Amino acid sequence: MTKPLIGLYPGTFDPITLGHLDIIKRAVKLCDELVIGVAKHSGKDPLFTLEERIELVRASIAETEEGARATVRVEPFEGLLIHYAESLNCNLIIRGLRAVSDFEYEFQMVGMNSAMNDDIETVFLMADARYQSIASRLVKEIAKLGGSFEHFVPDAVAEPLKAKLTA
Repeated sequence: MTKPLIGLYPGTFDPITLGHLDIIKRAVKLCDELVIGVAKHSGKDPLFTLEERIELVRASIAETEEGARATVRVEPFEGLLIHYAESLNCNLIIRGLRAVSDFEYEFQMVGMNSAMNDDIETVFLMADARYQSIASRLVKEIAKLGGSFEHFVPDAVAEPLKAKLTA
């Protein structure tokens, strides 16, 4: 019997963007189960609470599950990524890349994670060219300054982001 392929796509998702969604849509084709791990403490000061980020991810991915090979679940996590991956019996960590600068950081992370557990592979998926410039921090900045950001985020995110910034 073949061991199921469990993938983990970790991130802060503050908020989830169309770039994240693009990676998720492709990741569900690679594994039997995909866990989207929403980081509780990432060293960042998130705009949305952990619970809000989880709900925004769940609302945003509803359409990606149609026709997907993988079952998808969204969970919070804290601590070392490799420990969380081990707790899931994960075989695969999925990371999205937008630019060369992302690769340098991710390359170091792969090395450290491999040193702690070389049974868990990391797979990089390049963001689609349409989404390579999108970053959550830039979306928040554009929204804070009154710019049009809606075409960078899933529909489920636009109103909550507006509401959060006008509160």
